[in-house]
Amino acid sequence: MKRVLLWILAVLMAGAVVFAVPVLFFKPWTPDLFYARIFFSFALRHPLLLTQMGIFENTPFRWYADELDDMSPAAERREARLLADNLTMLRRYDRSKMARPAALSADVLDWFLEDQNRAFSKFEFYDYPVNQMFGVQNELPTFLLSTQPLKAARDAKAYIGRVSKIGRAIDQSIEGLTVREEKGVIPPRFVLERVVKEMNGFVAPPADSNVLVAHFRARLDSIQGLDRKAGEALLAKLTSAVDGAVYPAYRRMIAKCEALAAKTNDDDGVWKLPNGDAYYDQMLRHHTTSDLPADSIHALGLREMARIQADMRVLLKEKGLPTEPFAAGLHRLREDPRYSYGEGDSAREKIIARYQQVLDEASERCETLFGVQPKAKLEVKRVPAFKEAGTPAAYYGGPSLDGVRPGVFYVNLRDPKETHRPDTRTLAYHEGVPGHHFQISIQSELKGVPFFRRVIPFTAYAEGWALYAERLALEQGFHRDAEDSLGAMGAELFRAVRLVVDTGIHRKRWTRQQAIDFMVANTGMDSSEVVTEIERYIVMPGQACAYKVGQLEILALRDRARERLGPRFDLKKFHDVVLTSGAVPLTVLEKVVDGWIEEQARSAGAKTTG
Repeated sequence: MKRVLLWILAVLMAGAVVFAVPVLFFKPWTPDLFYARIFFSFALRHPLLLTQMGIFENTPFRWYADELDDMSPAAERREARLLADNLTMLRRYDRSKMARPAALSADVLDWFLEDQNRAFSKFEFYDYPVNQMFGVQNELPTFLLSTQPLKAARDAKAYIGRVSKIGRAIDQSIEGLTVREEKGVIPPRFVLERVVKEMNGFVAPPADSNVLVAHFRARLDSIQGLDRKAGEALLAKLTSAVDGAVYPAYRRMIAKCEALAAKTNDDDGVWKLPNGDAYYDQMLRHHTTSDLPADSIHALGLREMARIQADMRVLLKEKGLPTEPFAAGLHRLREDPRYSYGEGDSAREKIIARYQQVLDEASERCETLFGVQPKAKLEVKRVPAFKEAGTPAAYYGGPSLDGVRPGVFYVNLRDPKETHRPDTRTLAYHEGVPGHHFQISIQSELKGVPFFRRVIPFTAYAEGWALYAERLALEQGFHRDAEDSLGAMGAELFRAVRLVVDTGIHRKRWTRQQAIDFMVANTGMDSSEVVTEIERYIVMPGQACAYKVGQLEILALRDRARERLGPRFDLKKFHDVVLTSGAVPLTVLEKVVDGWIEEQARSAGAKTTG
């Protein structure tokens, strides 16, 4: 019997080896195994992603908890090679033999890998990895303040471990800046000046008053398994790491950015880069997941701008507000003290409470509009003060995959006077319910799909949905009065103008000031808000075009479904089919919705025949 058991064990082990070797090193047996290999190998190379997802946080497998990503140029080159290899491997699977769900996954991954491979192979190191919007200099502190867990003693040690490695990450990023400099890829002067100012502010206070230390100190008493003496020792170790490793690295980055600022100029568009027009075409394709050329997007923006302004003029006239020049009435509306939250911290508290109230109301109204809704909760928080200056009005941070950390709607409260009551509803619908929180949380909670489908991003789909959510709220009467409706229209107008200024900067060679003047004149926004936005488009070419392109595609698909199905059209089912596909390129979304329309039509026909 013992010999038989040993024989069975040997057979099982041999079978495991035969099964595992292709999965790990060659072509996996099935596409699903291949997808799993791609995702997990990527996650293992990115410790911050593992923490963000939270899938191993409550297990013994937390080797990554005190590690940072490799941010060196060598790591970027390795990623490029792996992308090309994965695309080749994916195309070795016969898609004609796949069932529809499996083929959909293959289509999504194929588009993503091909897009990334094209970018890396033709435009490697063309981006601006350190800028006023994002980069290692503010993303690492933000991650540690908002995502890094600090509940138990092991979390505290991991926090300090990561802080102590920030210097290495900064130096890797400096190396990346040097590689880009050699290729002629240097940001405009204002970008570098903003970054230097931000970093000087970060290192200005003594180490024991730095935001990373202050955050840890504030949480110290609530960390489980850590007595006062051990906590004070860890706090001293953290302060030493900030003073001896973090601050010197930031000063090296400051020196590098100051040196680059002396070499650059004030040209803002990526047309200035080597083969810059082709790079912008790639960025438009990447963000819009379409083949719309820059000139067509520019014209589309002008048409949408004219349409929305015409509708807004009707409401402005009804309110007795001027309509010429266009921005005059909106400026008067914004200056009305009735629509201001005031100043100071009391105003900030009112704004956060107002957003929470709007989100709670929206959640109730969405019961009749959505069959599938997210399980993850949603919180409203202030953007960390140290990064407010270069951050837009708001953004959304998704929940952890284990459901422990909720989704967060971050609000920029650097100056409460920038927040106006007519704008708050629509911003809450975009970032929260039923916008980003619905889409991103539902995607992360999908069942029965390869794991990558729960996390893969596509800007046009995600931002298109959030802008569609704004339109849906307006159509469904979420807004209480004309002022709220003007706020909703103004938000959509803002996205239409984006099409014009983004293509204006990067294709038509507009200056930063030309773009600022155009947006101020055609939106009625405050100049301080507009400056932040225009500077965002300069360092993120094409991204601002994804919103309107995505929204218009979802609206067109809804119109197609309503026309094809007539009285059988169900808005709730339409929303569910769009959201439960997860993020996909717009070309793939069209196939998904068309397939659903045909299924609904056949089902109705069968019922009628029966």
